[in-house]
Amino acid sequence: MEFRVLRYFLEVAREGNITRAAERLHVSQPTLSKQLKDLEGELGKKLFVRSNYSVKLTDEGMLLRKRAEDILEMVDKTADEFKAMGEIAGGDIRIGCAESDGVKYLARCVKSLQERYPRIRLHLYSGNTEDVSERLDKGLLDFAVLAQEVDLSKYNYLGLPHADRWGLVMRKDSPLAGKEAVQMEDLLGLPLICSRQGITEDFPKWFGEKVDRLNIVATFNLAYNAGILVREGMGYALSFDQLINTGSDSELCFRPLMPALKTKLYLVWKKYQVFTRVAEVFLKQLQQELA
Repeated sequence: MEFRVLRYFLEVAREGNITRAAERLHVSQPTLSKQLKDLEGELGKKLFVRSNYSVKLTDEGMLLRKRAEDILEMVDKTADEFKAMGEIAGGDIRIGCAESDGVKYLARCVKSLQERYPRIRLHLYSGNTEDVSERLDKGLLDFAVLAQEVDLSKYNYLGLPHADRWGLVMRKDSPLAGKEAVQMEDLLGLPLICSRQGITEDFPKWFGEKVDRLNIVATFNLAYNAGILVREGMGYALSFDQLINTGSDSELCFRPLMPALKTKLYLVWKKYQVFTRVAEVFLKQLQQELA
């Protein structure tokens, strides 16, 4: 299975049309069709359902698309790493991030590096801990920012000087908006919109045995859409502060939990990882800035 053929396959999958894909790839349509048929023959599976004007992926095609995207991302990352070896004129830093205001420390570090090396580029992949950990383990990321305790059997880490504060995001016309802080008894019975990580990692510690009494009506992994659910009156979101717009121009407000619930933030990387030159310089710069 050639990388070139996988790129052909992905282009057809994205376009849904062999003619348009051939034009974008600068190959003839017969050549592209033959490459796809050869790929199906190599795998022994039908990857597309063809009609006169379009092609659609079969279940096997959907699986190959996911695998091909990961494979080619790794190929491109490896090529970039070898290009960057021995020089620091530029390069790419790939970081997976949990949503947090603490990402500002990474931004300040990269901005400082870019003043010396303007060709350095930062690529952020936002997701929850499960998402970014999976990409880090596959080698698709140089680092990950996690909002949970670090698995020391898999990762080295650098603690960031930041802890996210949990609270309740609600409409400003909510009865609870008049309180300075929200206590546990206030939340029991409310329709709650919760992050999936909070349900498994943070809330059991704070609610204790009362966690089973929570009325969870929706879950999320990124906070922006949770804010929309709250705005539309679906419920109250348990979220980190500063992730959802609760300013004067918003219909929403944030009230912290009391007693306070905070989650620390860590930059992690795989044990025994061989860094690109630019990733190594980034880590050293961040360590110096935090020290």
